[in-house]
Parts: sequence; C-alpha cells; structure tokens
Amino acid sequence: MRHQVKTKKLSRTKPHREAMLANMAKSLFEHRTIQTTDAKAKELRRLTDRLIVTAKNNTVAARRRVFATLRSETIVKKLFDEITPHFAERKSGFTRVIKLGIRKGDGAALTLVELLTPKPVVESDKEKGKKKKGEKKAEAKPEAKASGKQ
Repeated sequence: MRHQVKTKKLSRTKPHREAMLANMAKSLFEHRTIQTTDAKAKELRRLTDRLIVTAKNNTVAARRRVFATLRSETIVKKLFDEITPHFAERKSGFTRVIKLGIRKGDGAALTLVELLTPKPVVESDKEKGKKKKGEKKAEAKPEAKASGKQ
C-alpha cells in the first residue's frame, strides 16, 4: 500500500532521482526556464517551491539546508540574493508549468517550467555591438568637423 507516499519514482532509484531533481533545480535557478517531461516537471515544482520557502528565511541554517540539495555555492547565493526577494509577499506558487506538446521521438508530454520572476534586463551582444559602433561613429564625426573647422 502507498499510504502517505507522495513522491513519484520516475522509474529511478532514490539517489538517481534526487540527483536528477537537484540538477534540474540548479538549471532552473540558473536559467529561469527549462524544458522537461510532464512528470519530472511536477516533481521539480514541488522541490523548487520547498527550496524557495526555505530560502525566504535567509538564515545560515536555511542556506545550509538549501546547499545540501543544490551543492553549488553560486546557485545558492543567486537564489538567496536575486530570486527570493521577488517572492517576499508570495506564500506559494513560485513556478509555472506550461504544457508544450508531445515529443516526436518517444511521444512524451513536454512541459516548460519557469520561475515567476521578472526577467533580468540584459542587452544582447548584437545590440551592444551596434551601440558601440554607433557611438564611435558619432564621436568620430564631431572630431572630424572640429579638425576641419580649425
């Protein structure tokens, strides 16, 4: 009987399942969105919500508990410093699971898991390159005009 057994086994042993979910949680906190199968996404949502609730305490003990699962100092620091402040007023529901469709190869249901945080504003390399080139041209033109007038 499965009384009060709430985790899905996902056809894996316990250490394999824990390592896989921890790696998926690290990827989710790093990239803010990941694509996976439906069953894995539902288990990942449970794990990440618990980690975020623990991280909201912002104590040394909470950091150690989260580190025990994630095993990455940079991801733990990012979780505590950048991600959890966005969820200060929210009690639960930190992730969104969106069904994408069916994978061609094996017919598995694919889903997108994303954190409900605002996306960081990052300029693409192309925009940075264009702005720098434009700035150089703009700077070069006044100098040329100034040298021509003298």
